[in-house]
Amino acid sequence: MAEVDQKRRRFLIAATSVMGGVAGAAVAVPFIASMLPSERARAAGAPVEVDVSKIEPGAMITVEWRGKPVWIIHRTKEMLAGLTELEDKLSDPKLDVPQQPEYAKNATRSRKPELMVLVGICTHLGCSPTPKLKAGSEEGMTADWLGGFFCPCHGSKFDLAGRVFQGSPAPTNLEVPPHYYMSDTRLLIGEDGKGA
Repeated sequence: MAEVDQKRRRFLIAATSVMGGVAGAAVAVPFIASMLPSERARAAGAPVEVDVSKIEPGAMITVEWRGKPVWIIHRTKEMLAGLTELEDKLSDPKLDVPQQPEYAKNATRSRKPELMVLVGICTHLGCSPTPKLKAGSEEGMTADWLGGFFCPCHGSKFDLAGRVFQGSPAPTNLEVPPHYYMSDTRLLIGEDGKGA
């Protein structure tokens, strides 16, 4: 029977163990990396910065945040005045359902009264309502319409603060996303921040 070289045996066992560990790491790293969100996914969830200085009074722009349309409306003094006339017609005038951050739980549902930030998705079945911003009998609306949003799929109506009218199929107000003003002209959607 031949004599076993113990030093060589230990060396081979150690070398094999090290190579096995390296091979295991080589397999594990790409596997674990595949579970991390892609650059595209990270960008889709990232905050969105918007220049609000170019939005004319009475106008609205749409930006995308997390794959959702977000409306930014520059409300006029007349639009803001109309908000106080509607409380008896709204489903949730006191904003009891938490569809907005605490800083937007006010009469205008916004940080700055003249600028409204809303997720443009109906809370009924996820349709995108149509902006009907002008007061009066805009197409499909009655003469007493003060402006807002109309979901043509099932008839839900929202005012210019995204509050749902009584009798609408939508159960809650439109969502106000987290946002803050980085400056007088720059809005960041997706973070509450410490700004205005």
